[in-house]
Amino acid sequence: VQLQASGGGLVQAGGSLTLSCAASGFTLDRPAIGWFREAPGKEREAVSCLSTWNDITYYADFVKGRFTISRDKAKNTVYLQMNNLRPEDTAVYYCATDLGHSSSYALCNSRPTNWGKGTLVTVSS
Repeated sequence: VQLQASGGGLVQAGGSLTLSCAASGFTLDRPAIGWFREAPGKEREAVSCLSTWNDITYYADFVKGRFTISRDKAKNTVYLQMNNLRPEDTAVYYCATDLGHSSSYALCNSRPTNWGKGTLVTVSS
């Protein structure tokens, strides 16, 4: 199982970014997959997760209405569209999965077993 995240960068407040997570070694048709983030001095937290078998999504309250998680089955890739970014969204973003979790809620409320390398998102004020 390998996850490769990309798409981070520097953006002004109110701007948008799209993160990508390319998965290999498994197909995105059963396990849940999600995005987590870790801001400087803070604990890693769940942002959004997707149940790949029924497309049920889970969002943390602080991103509801601003972020959208989606999947491209053909590319075996998951995306996180981030709109109306705020300085407090600055963090290293990680994609993660756990072959033992098919529920987006369960994944986002657990410690996944498989992590990709993070991608840094910096939002300037």
